Amino acid sequence: MAYGSYKGKSLKPGGGGRFARLVDRLRARGYSEKRARAVAASVGRRKYGAKQMAQWAAAGRKRGRKG
Repeated sequence: MAYGSYKGKSLKPGGGGRFARLVDRLRARGYSEKRARAVAASVGRRKYGAKQMAQWAAAGRKRGRKG
């Protein structure tokens, strides 16, 4: 399966692209940035579980520190 990218982030699960895309879609519906991110995180936790989301968040923070 081929995965693309969104705003430089991978669309693979854990890559951050799906999260960013959902946040942008929620922003277009009138949600604030903070609320859109909260809703996207809630959806992710429901779909993937808190443990997996925490692992991806930690990996994202680690990637952010490198560059």
